[in-house]
Amino acid sequence: MTAYEVAVRAEATLGEGPTWDPATGRLVWLDVLGARLHTYDPSSGRRTIRTAPQHIGAAKPRAGGGLVLNLRDGVGLLDPDDTFRWLHHEPVAGRRANDAAVAPDGSLWAGTMRYDEAPGGGTLSRLTGDGSVRTVLPDVTVSNGTGWSPDGRLMYYVDSPTRRVDVFDHDEDGIRGRRTLAEIEEGAGFPDGLTVDAEGCVWVALWDGGAVRRYTPAGELDRVITLPTPRTTACAFGGTGLTDLYVTTARTGLPSSDPLSGSLLVVPDAGKGLPQPPFEG
Repeated sequence: MTAYEVAVRAEATLGEGPTWDPATGRLVWLDVLGARLHTYDPSSGRRTIRTAPQHIGAAKPRAGGGLVLNLRDGVGLLDPDDTFRWLHHEPVAGRRANDAAVAPDGSLWAGTMRYDEAPGGGTLSRLTGDGSVRTVLPDVTVSNGTGWSPDGRLMYYVDSPTRRVDVFDHDEDGIRGRRTLAEIEEGAGFPDGLTVDAEGCVWVALWDGGAVRRYTPAGELDRVITLPTPRTTACAFGGTGLTDLYVTTARTGLPSSDPLSGSLLVVPDAGKGLPQPPFEG
């Protein structure tokens, strides 16, 4: 078991989306249902919290500064001066944004899901800086963790109710050859957010599993980090050397006696992360 620390004690309803921003030296994370955008500077301990325009699924750094936001009604751009504008506005009744990731080419792969988690009610779409959108995967249920191998030739993806981490071949034309990298057994929770490390291994947070697992590129489970609250939602490497694993957690559906649910946790020196590309837009 690897020791964890509490980076930020919080009460996020649905903490999600940890992302290291190297330009600012801060970790960006969010509360999906609380519509809150958080930052945390581990060198000083300074925190900021701002209200998002609506329920928010992901926030990723942009190449020119600011953030790209995966929101309930589409994808928006937040400039460094806090100006907001829509990049792609497509409200669908009963649907919201969920996890998103920036691909090696700087495009945003943004997931959606229905509030009632109806099967097939979500999508995974690819957006570029000019606002162009292409649906990559239709008919998903809870679009979640997405990430790429160090060479960009593989894409890993989670549709949580499948209990699988899937892998695709990836190139400039898209993805193909979907297959299972790992399946989460009954009773161990559901796969949620993921990140890929410098060795090409996939770290996945387990909702209702209270753990983060690492799988090798061959799909072998080689490490488990047990955490003190069951609803672990997502993970990402951060810090100046990308060696600390940050893990978001959720409070929704848990008793108030669970003291760390909704907090941001960190496992120091857990491994070595990959630098994440900014959104080119």
